[in-house]
Amino acid sequence: MTDAMFAAPGTFRRGNLHTHSTRSDGVLDPAEVCRRYQAEGYDFIALTDHFVGAFGYPITDTTPYRNNAFTTILGAELHSGAMSNGELWHILAVGLPTDFAPSNTPTFQPVPDQESGAEIARRARDSGAFVAIAHPEWSGLTTEDARTIEAAHAVEIYNHGCAMGCDRPHGFYTLDQLLTEGRKLDLCATDDAHFSEPDHFGGWVMVKAQENDPDALLEALKAGHHYSSQGPLIHNVIWEDTRVIVESSAVTSVILQGAGTASLAVHGDSMTRTEVPFGRCAGSPFLRLTVMDRAGKRAWLNPVYRD
Repeated sequence: MTDAMFAAPGTFRRGNLHTHSTRSDGVLDPAEVCRRYQAEGYDFIALTDHFVGAFGYPITDTTPYRNNAFTTILGAELHSGAMSNGELWHILAVGLPTDFAPSNTPTFQPVPDQESGAEIARRARDSGAFVAIAHPEWSGLTTEDARTIEAAHAVEIYNHGCAMGCDRPHGFYTLDQLLTEGRKLDLCATDDAHFSEPDHFGGWVMVKAQENDPDALLEALKAGHHYSSQGPLIHNVIWEDTRVIVESSAVTSVILQGAGTASLAVHGDSMTRTEVPFGRCAGSPFLRLTVMDRAGKRAWLNPVYRD
């Protein structure tokens, strides 16, 4: 059976879901951020400035920078309530309405009488946004913390800014713990670009949509019709009873992962059609795939569920 995303109509569009500008703590104005992403071959971005009072609770208007070849989705990085470590939650919300009500978050320090992270995430999802748990490793997120964000569509599993700035880029542990507990979640790779260091053009999503239109892209994100990448392309995935077939750009490794320690990798040279037997993953309630090229760049497929 062809993976549902590849069977769906449409074209893959490259986009970044996590970006900052001078409307919060970025160093470039929104127009220049959009110009640079389009110049680098992106089809869309979401400019997600920090939604705190110190910056005026911005949902940055990027509609003037849309054109026939490039579009934008409105969004923000939401903050409210403390995690277990006492620090403020970071929740990525893509597709927010412009009248999304401010939280009681004057700065990056938690204060009494705030919404919890779970509450502001639920409010964002109910308003129509695609919601992701941002940079779990950087945040020092516990599984208990992550468990509370029931409104999440996805976990940010690679954050390029966190890779370059502190070498804490991942969210795989958080994702796999939640998957093992039975949650059904997607994953996303992002830049979290501020342009204050080499934190840009390093992680993105490939979204399958019929139009490069904000509404169509948002619908596809929420449907799970996207994969994440640092470079490799995934052209097709076919799930069979005992194996998966992956068609991709030239890669050296295709790795199948399941619950617990279950995994199986196939390695080779310039592989473009790779068959991976389920092996120890055969009994797993979920499966996910990583492909890796000769330079060590990876792409990740959203989990699939076997129920």
